[in-house]
Amino acid sequence: MMIVQDDFSNSASAESEFEEYIDQFADPVAPEIEIDSVADDLGELYRVWNGSQLLGTFYQNLEGKWVAQPCNRDDRPCCDSPLAAQIIIIAVNGLLVADVA
Repeated sequence: MMIVQDDFSNSASAESEFEEYIDQFADPVAPEIEIDSVADDLGELYRVWNGSQLLGTFYQNLEGKWVAQPCNRDDRPCCDSPLAAQIIIIAVNGLLVADVA
């Protein structure tokens, strides 16, 4: 009888640890995105950061479009708003978290 109880308590403990491990992945934490800017010869260059990691930059071109430049990518999509440029940079880096609530 004692062996069965030990097996049960070990099994319950392992199940509890597994549930805690799974809970870490169940609640995605939104990244801490920050945006700053630096003066450039042609205007302001905006930088998108996740902590100390530079995700990309964006700027407004002479035609009034916003150009997104995600880091380590050759694509430079044009957008109608600075928010769209930011979302592209964040999404390309795999950090777009949907608010399901």
